[in-house]
Amino acid sequence: MQTKLEKISPLSAFAVNNIHDLPDTDLDFLSFREKLSYANISHPQKRLEWKAARLAVKSALDLISLPYPGFYKDPHGKSYPMDGYGHVSLSHCTHVAAAIFHREMPVGIDLENVREKTVKVGHKFLQDRELEFLHADVLLHTIAWSAKESIFKCQGRKGISLKENISLQRFDASTEVIKGRISGTGNSDHHYEVRVMLEGDMVLTYTIW
Repeated sequence: MQTKLEKISPLSAFAVNNIHDLPDTDLDFLSFREKLSYANISHPQKRLEWKAARLAVKSALDLISLPYPGFYKDPHGKSYPMDGYGHVSLSHCTHVAAAIFHREMPVGIDLENVREKTVKVGHKFLQDRELEFLHADVLLHTIAWSAKESIFKCQGRKGISLKENISLQRFDASTEVIKGRISGTGNSDHHYEVRVMLEGDMVLTYTIW
């Protein structure tokens, strides 16, 4: 997937970086805590992914004229701005990293490679109704997986089952916005609209609360 930078609204933007096309950019914009985290990553590929995701966040913030505040993870693994303002979600997959930011609303973003394996494990994350309309289509299964991951990340809590708690309305390969819902969780019930972007063997989805 090629590098992308898109302003969704005056309060939100997302960015996608091809990890291996990254310039040798200075990381002085990172917070002290983030610099420590980066220094402690020993695996070269993990370092590239981490760097690419933070540069994507920085690009998205620059696009809507907001300063980079630094980010930390809560006990559920969800990232938050250190200044307490806004919402962010990060994702990476093989050679691509992505980030989305919204000043006021929770967000979720996900990147996936189109893989045969997604069909084989479909019964683990798809409801029977969803399996019926997705058939054994590899692309549709990958889109479904990614859409549910974006919804999961947006709600920001552990203990949510992709199969039992997140449902998707019928869609096909030309659908640009998938409607989904979290239900049966007691306090996270919500309807979502998930944007879908396809390029080559990559699927990108994102949602805003």
